[in-house]
Amino acid sequence: MKESSADMTRKDFVAKAVILPALAGLVIAETAPAQAKGSKAQFKYQDSPHNGQKCSGCNFFVPGSSAKANGTCKLVDGSISPNGWCTAYAPKK
Repeated sequence: MKESSADMTRKDFVAKAVILPALAGLVIAETAPAQAKGSKAQFKYQDSPHNGQKCSGCNFFVPGSSAKANGTCKLVDGSISPNGWCTAYAPKK
């Protein structure tokens, strides 16, 4: 018994309806841009504390190899002093 072209179209549609969204998700996941960090100037970064606030006490600071070594920041680009400060300061909880 031969299937009609309408049945084939439904089968094709169902198969594509399942596969295409999955493929689209893969494409979007692979092409999503990473969040860029801001510049020191953008965040008014300074190498000294501000009103007792310093990078080593900030939630965004990633410490260096020692307590006195420069680290990095999750928001600000470049080397960051543990004694520095910027407008993105958010105290650790």
